[in-house]
Amino acid sequence: MSHTEIWIALAGMAVVTIVTRALFLMAGEHVTVPDRLQRALRYAPAAALAAIILPDLMTWHGHFTLSPSNYKLVAGAAAALFYLLTRRMVGMIAVGMAVYTALRLLA
Repeated sequence: MSHTEIWIALAGMAVVTIVTRALFLMAGEHVTVPDRLQRALRYAPAAALAAIILPDLMTWHGHFTLSPSNYKLVAGAAAALFYLLTRRMVGMIAVGMAVYTALRLLA
């Protein structure tokens, strides 16, 4: 690809990203979402996040591993437990990273 094509692709991706996110802001209160759909969408981010993160947490050195020797899975479980107890997102990230780093350094 030439430099021009790369810049055109980047500009196109930026426009698509901005438009898809801005439509919800521009519509404001003019568009109402039915209650049933609002309840369904409440859990969609968590399901999408789990679908992205869980496969990575369940692999260790390229193999599917559900054991305490899988440091990513142990750190993810500790972070999830912390979040369930406190509902603090930043603390969850800190706990997950601290547990993962400690397990890697102590191994």
